[in-house]
Amino acid sequence: MNNDNLPELRDIHLPDGDISWFPIAYGWWVILGGLAVLFIITELFIYLRRKSKKRYALRLLQDIPSANIVNAAGQMSEILRRICVFKYPQAAAMFGKEWLDFLNRHSKKALETPAAGLLLNAPYISSETQTYTTQDLQILRSFCAEWIGENL
Repeated sequence: MNNDNLPELRDIHLPDGDISWFPIAYGWWVILGGLAVLFIITELFIYLRRKSKKRYALRLLQDIPSANIVNAAGQMSEILRRICVFKYPQAAAMFGKEWLDFLNRHSKKALETPAAGLLLNAPYISSETQTYTTQDLQILRSFCAEWIGENL
């Protein structure tokens, strides 16, 4: 066995002082940047998804024809209930005064009579009734639009 290499071996020497964490290596900057981009994309996706639900509900509300007041009020109530199934599941089964109180609690501007009566009575009255006017329907439509804007 030839031991000529042994004199060339030296002891291991540790560096003087503590090893600093900074500057961080480029790989860590890439990982941090990727996490920041992922966070921003996730927040943007959530924001756009929320806005698209609101736009869809407002578009449905806008597309309701005003020719038949009672049917239009019934369709508006259906839109509000669909939103409640999504956001307030406990309110989906409410009806009558309790339903109106719930809507008013979750809105800055309360719905007053006779438009409130139209919303409550629409499922139960004949579509040929002359009790409510188009002005009542417009008040109900603007209330629904505000309620959707505040709750979605």
